[in-house]
Amino acid sequence: MSYEFKVLLVEKEDGIATVTVNRPKVLNALNDEVFSELKIAFEMMTDDNDVKVVIITGAGDKAFVAGADISMMSTKTFLEARDMTHHGFRAQQTIAEFPKPVIAAVNGYAFGGGCEIAMCCDIRIASEKASFGQAEINLGIIPGGGGTQRLPRLVGMGIAKEMCYTGKPINAERAYEIGLVNRVVPHEQIMEEARAMAKTIMSKSIVALKFCKSAMDLGIETDLRTGLLIERELFAECFATEDMREGLMAFLEKRKPNFKNK
Repeated sequence: MSYEFKVLLVEKEDGIATVTVNRPKVLNALNDEVFSELKIAFEMMTDDNDVKVVIITGAGDKAFVAGADISMMSTKTFLEARDMTHHGFRAQQTIAEFPKPVIAAVNGYAFGGGCEIAMCCDIRIASEKASFGQAEINLGIIPGGGGTQRLPRLVGMGIAKEMCYTGKPINAERAYEIGLVNRVVPHEQIMEEARAMAKTIMSKSIVALKFCKSAMDLGIETDLRTGLLIERELFAECFATEDMREGLMAFLEKRKPNFKNK
């Protein structure tokens, strides 16, 4: 990756790319520069065959992403605020529609836009010190990066409304109870757990993973009948891949598959 990032750290190792929002002095708050670099990073990794799985996290021990930069927001006009949400939307959609698995390693505060960034990821692993919330109502505004849309799809309408109406944060255990995160781990083990999951995922066929992600992400936005049609078509497409032949033969021969991701 030749791009010189200023507010992100992007590292690649053994098929895993780690993207770290690196503004610890302001708790990794989101601004236009962060959104721009997130979009660029994920666009670059889309066609990077050395990247199989991406982990997103925040710099320091306090915050994943503690929301939007309030000082940046405080002076914006209506038109500027609309432009800001469009800018954020483009970055978040690049993450949400990324064809490879994305894991959020939530190592601290994930409020407002931080919670929304985490919800763009496929899997969320939380430190026991993490906390989540859509606190925009306390500022006289509503979520503008998916909080009113992705949150109900993940945890149900009633709980999502409670979080958005009250603005009260929830801890990691409560986030696990309501299905917002996949697991909670000791704080010092957050990256170890994220990498372990990434390695497990990487051991599968990357082609099949892409099909699986597409089936679920496209299907959830449709009626059940259409979703099942999408699934059947992508299932059939697996039979045009080398990995499908290798997977079935490995099963029959009682050995581990050696996927070529083709």
